Amino acid sequence: MGTLLRFILGRIASAGVTLLGVSVVVFTAIRMIPGKFEEVLVPRGNPEFRAAMAEKLGLDQPLPVQYLKWIGDLLQGDFGLSLLTVKPVAEEFANRVPVTAEISLLAALVALVVGVPLGLMVGLGKQIRGVTTAGRLFSGFSISVPDFVVASMLLYFLTSYSLWLTAGTWVSFGDDPIGHIKIVVAPVVTLSLFGIGVIAATSRHSAISVLRQEHVTAAILRGASPGQVIRRHVIRNASIPVVTIAAIYLGYLLGGTILVELIYSVPGVGRYMLNGVLYRDYVVVQASVMLAATFFIVLNMLSDIAYAWLDPRIRTGDQQ
Repeated sequence: MGTLLRFILGRIASAGVTLLGVSVVVFTAIRMIPGKFEEVLVPRGNPEFRAAMAEKLGLDQPLPVQYLKWIGDLLQGDFGLSLLTVKPVAEEFANRVPVTAEISLLAALVALVVGVPLGLMVGLGKQIRGVTTAGRLFSGFSISVPDFVVASMLLYFLTSYSLWLTAGTWVSFGDDPIGHIKIVVAPVVTLSLFGIGVIAATSRHSAISVLRQEHVTAAILRGASPGQVIRRHVIRNASIPVVTIAAIYLGYLLGGTILVELIYSVPGVGRYMLNGVLYRDYVVVQASVMLAATFFIVLNMLSDIAYAWLDPRIRTGDQQ
């Protein structure tokens, strides 16, 4: 068995164990929140009615029994029924996951397209003082400003001035392509700013680190042109840390768009999970967190595999 295949199988096993641990933590944590679902839904109901509702929903069973039933259903692709709406959670995911995935993937794409060239330009263009300073300032600004601040500022300008972009009722691309683009731009810009800063900073540090390596110095001494050095040595080696950061960032986007979806009224998974938390809808919260955790863990696993493919030393644990 090749080293890469063993590495992949090991990462898959590790991801499975991690997901199992996440399921235990999520199941336990959601039940430690003060206030039971039946008390939140029917605050003035008598104890007998609440007990009957808990029995009907299976909330009166021992926690180990509830957990095993939940895990068994998840393995069969059954996310359960929302305790609040009594609708299949899978149906809600089918409608909401594409929305969250769209703005997340677009934000990640923008972050890569802008962040990587910006980082390389700053890292490789040290002699251009103005470019280096401007790039580092922009990178620091985009990292330090929280998403909700950017979203609030953009929303203020969109609602106060007659701009081409809009914010409000969500429309699908199939129903109104132009209207959809107008609504998507603001959340994508908001989510991509942080990624641009992180990816630019990572690309810059990676490029500088690669330029200091002996094989690059040797290539320069042999008379290789700057373009050849960048294409043959810098880009491939500097891209390895960027792959990892990009995967982590995309996982963060898929599971961390709650505030942006709330501010821009985006009907994604984040808003759905927030409503579940507010109404103690255990089924919705558990399923949403597990979905986000699965995205995050799988993307990290894929980034590790890509990392190992780009750098064979990772497969054998040789970091020297």
